Amino acid sequence: MRHRDLDRGEAFRARLCELARQYDLVALYAFGSRAVEVAARVAGEPREPTSPASDVDIGVLPKRGRRLTAQERVRLMVALEDLLDVDRVDLVVLPEASPYLALDIVCGELLCATDPDAEAEYQLYVLRQAGDLAPWERERRRMLLTGEAI
Repeated sequence: MRHRDLDRGEAFRARLCELARQYDLVALYAFGSRAVEVAARVAGEPREPTSPASDVDIGVLPKRGRRLTAQERVRLMVALEDLLDVDRVDLVVLPEASPYLALDIVCGELLCATDPDAEAEYQLYVLRQAGDLAPWERERRRMLLTGEAI
């Protein structure tokens, strides 16, 4: 990677983290089919869109006690679409996500952490929660596959 690409990546990440601070977000993640592509672009690596027609999935972790209003969510999605230069962002607020969706998000690509300690603590919380639910999830899937679930 060239020095210019690093500078571009740092500037991009700074804009992304400034957006996160505007909305009192602890962290922003990319997950789903375009996560690696988005993370590379944030890092300043030139990358062609893998599937430009598909949306970009972004997970956000607000500061403790902070709730994003519907209006703020729309503004944040539009700002992310503009910054990432994509047609559509699908936004998921982590505390509102199911445990397994939250796990997919935190196992995705961390784009920005305005509070790395709080972000790490939340990751551990999600991992613990998913681990605690794993036996019930396995049983649920078994029942679905065997036709025992109605």
